[in-house]
Amino acid sequence: MVFSQIALLFGMACLFAIISFKLKQPLIVGYVFAGLILGGFGILTKDSKILDLGEIGVSLLLFLVGLEMDISDIKKIGRTSFVFGFFQIIATSILGFLLSKIFGFGTVPSLYIAFSLTFSSTIIAVTLLSEKRELNSLYGKVSLGYLLVQDLFAILILIFLGGGSHTDPNFYISLIAKAVGLLVLVWFLAKKAMPVVFAYISASAELSFVFSISWALVFSAVVAGPFGFNLEIGGFLAGITLSTLSQHTHIASKTRPLRDFFLVIFFLLLGMRANLNSGISNILIPFLGFSFFVILIKPLIELTILRFLGFKKKTSFLVSIGSSQISEFSFILMSLGLTLKHINSEVVTLVVLVGLITMVVSTYLDRYADLIYKHLSKYLSIFERNKISEVYPQEVHDFSNHIILIGCDRTGKNLLSYFMKHKKEFVVIDFNPEVISSLASLSIPFVFGDASDPEILSSAQISKAKAIVSTISRLNDNLVILSEFNKTENKPISIFTASTKTDALRLYEMGASYVVVPESAASEHIRHILQTYLGSKSKLQIKGKHHFERLMATI
Repeated sequence: MVFSQIALLFGMACLFAIISFKLKQPLIVGYVFAGLILGGFGILTKDSKILDLGEIGVSLLLFLVGLEMDISDIKKIGRTSFVFGFFQIIATSILGFLLSKIFGFGTVPSLYIAFSLTFSSTIIAVTLLSEKRELNSLYGKVSLGYLLVQDLFAILILIFLGGGSHTDPNFYISLIAKAVGLLVLVWFLAKKAMPVVFAYISASAELSFVFSISWALVFSAVVAGPFGFNLEIGGFLAGITLSTLSQHTHIASKTRPLRDFFLVIFFLLLGMRANLNSGISNILIPFLGFSFFVILIKPLIELTILRFLGFKKKTSFLVSIGSSQISEFSFILMSLGLTLKHINSEVVTLVVLVGLITMVVSTYLDRYADLIYKHLSKYLSIFERNKISEVYPQEVHDFSNHIILIGCDRTGKNLLSYFMKHKKEFVVIDFNPEVISSLASLSIPFVFGDASDPEILSSAQISKAKAIVSTISRLNDNLVILSEFNKTENKPISIFTASTKTDALRLYEMGASYVVVPESAASEHIRHILQTYLGSKSKLQIKGKHHFERLMATI
């Protein structure tokens, strides 16, 4: 019976995943929707053995989260992303809780709902940013930074819920003591035990994989048994114990397919646990209210916070619109709450439906973000500080025959060193507050703002420039910049950066002097090195040493 149930589960999952893929939606939407159909129409009943398989999927998901969570990632979050993430969690959860109480939910269910509405999907964000090649853009970095803060907070909630339902203060004192002991054990395993084990077994890739999966499941069982936490936290901590290994990337890549197999079951079962047959009319108004909250109110909260952090309206808008959905952690939280009997199936149904609609809507919002911004730009000015000079005082320069450098992160930073060394007259346009603070401290001329804004380009005196160099790769922004540049009487040199060859051709058609495509540039450079140094290893090593020194000088 279990075999036929699993066959039906995966058949439906595959069907709805194909539909989701064709509609350019996250596959999670297809899995959950398939579960809704199977459970809602009584096609399949929930079996405890299949439920156990779903728990394995969540445990492996958190195992990979822990495995890929290097301490250096936490250090890289940065003050801005941490502050943004912290206040976003506080503000959104409070308003979500109040809205839930208005709809008549109890205190405990309201807390679950509030946190579920607060979290945004890291998986969806990374997928969409990757598709648009925006992972290294300013708004991409801010988004990933604050989503990491959310993930850490979600882990803390799961740890807290690991104790189950208890009112005795002594129980929680005991729980804290166990948590401290568990963290000490994790530290010992990560620093002392696991490096020794993998030094012995790493010669066999198959053995390393089998050991890693076994370790994830065994450690989860130990954490859920003697320590009294849940399996999910066990999986996360098992991943942490392996995260410092040099092989952790290899382990993660091998584990993902197995994780995805079990996660399909989890999301299917989550959809099945949402009861569509009883009282849908009772949750219709809350469903509409919470969906409106996630799609509109949550982004407005984030826009407000980012305004006070000094970001320009376009960056704030792109970050906010990308978070207008709930997270896979929201689903895990609902599943755990139902298991602990803190909430009922009606609340699960409500959050699952909110998750489906917000994931679908947010995907389209993100894909058409530039078009939406174009129509809303003038109304978004309230989310931008009117007097930038109050935040970043800047001297007004009378530029002439100068270079305009757009973007001063990574590539732009290297060009900055070149301009200063050769005493070139230049001005930087950037809308990253941290970059602008650095430029101000070095007394480097800058204009704080979005380079696709004609007024910002005018402030940089584009009409008098002898060259413009754009290190940003957003095609729409570069087209606007190039269009403004072409309006000047003296049309000097224009150098742009493009993510793809197609984008580069579009910029050339618009009149760009030269377009750099990083992938093509890298292959051309490698070809040059091979032609020059293939027969002389010693000369190549000398060149490599000089390159190393230059790289170190720019860190």
